Amino acid sequence: MTTSRIIALILLAGVFIMEGFDIAAMGIAVPRLEIALGLAPASFGWVLTAILIGLGIGGATIAPLGDRFGRRALIVAGCLATGLATLGTATATTTTEFLLWRLLTGIALGACLPNVSALSSELAPHRLRATIMAVVSAGIPLGLSFAGFLAPQIIDAAGWQGLFYVPGGFAVVLAVVLWFALEGGAPERAAAAAVEPPRAKWPQLVLFAKPWVFPFAVFATILGLNALNLYLLNSWLPTVLPQAGLSLDDAARVAGVANLAGLAIGIGFSVLIDNWRKGPALMLLFGAMALSFAAIALTAPDQTRWTLLLMVGVGGANAGGMVLPGLAAHLFPARLLSSAVGMGVLVARLGAFAGPPLGAAMIAANVPAQTFLGVAAIPALACVVVALLVPAALKVKARVEAAAV
Repeated sequence: MTTSRIIALILLAGVFIMEGFDIAAMGIAVPRLEIALGLAPASFGWVLTAILIGLGIGGATIAPLGDRFGRRALIVAGCLATGLATLGTATATTTTEFLLWRLLTGIALGACLPNVSALSSELAPHRLRATIMAVVSAGIPLGLSFAGFLAPQIIDAAGWQGLFYVPGGFAVVLAVVLWFALEGGAPERAAAAAVEPPRAKWPQLVLFAKPWVFPFAVFATILGLNALNLYLLNSWLPTVLPQAGLSLDDAARVAGVANLAGLAIGIGFSVLIDNWRKGPALMLLFGAMALSFAAIALTAPDQTRWTLLLMVGVGGANAGGMVLPGLAAHLFPARLLSSAVGMGVLVARLGAFAGPPLGAAMIAANVPAQTFLGVAAIPALACVVVALLVPAALKVKARVEAAAV
């Protein structure tokens, strides 16, 4: 862990901070756009889904190119394109324009993020791969929290558009800095030399054939179920909590606190993934989430109690987004890591697509806040069931490595 590698990892974490802020920005903006532009919150279901569609497209078609041509170009270009598309979102005045800009933002992020995760794994010591990947991806809950805490001040200073000026401008500057910080790609080439050649022309297709199809199915299923919760909650929490009696600003702050809890939860469980039994660790994480949402469904609204429960539930969903890429580093060899994360993003989005429209349908039906949040217990419980298969998935990689020796 040289100084240059530590600096590179910090900057890579900045990409995730930008993503987290960007995700939260749209959810925070939605309830305010009814007054500013006359756009009803229920009409934003597909707008909030558009970024997921883009993530899937970018993750499946562009991100795997990093396994063949190097990660630096994909990361820098994706970060720059994300910044420009996010700044473009601030110019939108109709749901169609919002949908288009969010789709472009998602494609750029989908190209960038799997390569950020893969490069952070390559820069990390082998025994700390999941932990380092989690610390880097901790930028997501950190960005979500920054958005929640800073949103009132940003909106006061620059209107709802400021919610997109901040992450968009940050992404553009970060792209320039990353271009120089990752110059030369020496860690990347060193890692590439250590993995088995030759590389497949389309490495992502290897994941759908034996022996990798089973571990990939387990990985993508958990990722998809957690992504459903992640986008359902972060898209609609600032809209749902005011229905339980909170002000818009208090709702944003509660969401920020809950997301900040995900930072600690994610790092803690990533240490467990690296040093303990991976299946039971995931069952504990998602089981606690399910119980927290069930408790919310069964209790009357109370800001203090719900904040504590949301720290476990929403924080756990964000922690899952940190922990699962680290799990991929244990399930797949380095030569398939960008492809596994990128294709996992695509397959996962098939489940995550349901999150924002499901929330929009419940909002349109005037579903009580308790019921809305209680629904999130179902995907969390499903993750517990799928986590039972993780030990068997880990044995696949062990068998392949043993056969290679």
